[in-house]
Amino acid sequence: MSSPYDPNNPHNPHNPQNPANQSEMIDDLMLRDDDDETGHNADRERVSSSVRDIASRIPESLSSIGRDISRTIERAMSAKDDYVVAVKVSHEAQEKLENLVQAGVFRSRAEAAAFLIDEGIKSQTALFDRVQQKLHEIERLRAELRGMINTPQS
Repeated sequence: MSSPYDPNNPHNPHNPQNPANQSEMIDDLMLRDDDDETGHNADRERVSSSVRDIASRIPESLSSIGRDISRTIERAMSAKDDYVVAVKVSHEAQEKLENLVQAGVFRSRAEAAAFLIDEGIKSQTALFDRVQQKLHEIERLRAELRGMINTPQS
């Protein structure tokens, strides 16, 4: 004895071969010619109108995509003095960067982060001046050591 849910059982309620299901097997996207004309003519007109409306928007969308690509390329080309640095930030920092973007202050988190890095460097000029002095001192000591090695001793 076969199960009523067996796909090969003709009495399975989900079997497309079941005569009870034959009338329900109409695809929603298919428009039939032999149905009631008044109801389906309105449906056809509505579908046709929707398709025409969507098709009319395609050139505008393509144009918009083209403009976006052009702007992105222009920004990339004009950013020749900029450098890309991958940085890990805390969840809180990421949220703050996102807030600046959502508020419209910056166009991207990267732009917001670059601004904040520049501002942080400006606010720490004394630190960077001291670091620069130490680097000069380190280079002087290295040169002195190289001179000692390269100079024959008597």
